[in-house]
Amino acid sequence: MLTSDTLLLCHHGTEGASRAEALAYRIAEPGRTTIVHCLVVPELWAGMQGDDWLNNATTRDTFAQYVEGLLERDAAGEFEAVSARCAERGIAYKAVSRFGDPAECAAAIAAEEGVDLVVVGPSRPKGMLGLRSRMDLERLTSKLDCTLLIASRQ
Repeated sequence: MLTSDTLLLCHHGTEGASRAEALAYRIAEPGRTTIVHCLVVPELWAGMQGDDWLNNATTRDTFAQYVEGLLERDAAGEFEAVSARCAERGIAYKAVSRFGDPAECAAAIAAEEGVDLVVVGPSRPKGMLGLRSRMDLERLTSKLDCTLLIASRQ
């Protein structure tokens, strides 16, 4: 059986992330394992200004603050939910969020936290709705010094 003392769970609320979370709980041992919950806000949000309908700097700034607020609330909700599920299982929990390239950020967090296992979800199937912010698995594996486990789609 695969075990881990410190497991990095890349989770941002998608169906694939939920599969990774379920897999992490099967691996985690209460009282032994710490799940480090990694939530990365992709760089693509940096340029979200809505210039096509916003016509002045004040309105653009207000819109940017609104989007940032939405992203922060979404992240806080994900952190609270995963934290509560870890607590129910007796698993230690730590939340870490970053802004940038998902693979680069996950690899950096894995190194900083000294994790021995990274768990990610499967890629979103074609035709499924949602933002296609993909984890570049080739880039991630080239930067990891630990095991990467990808949850299945089923």
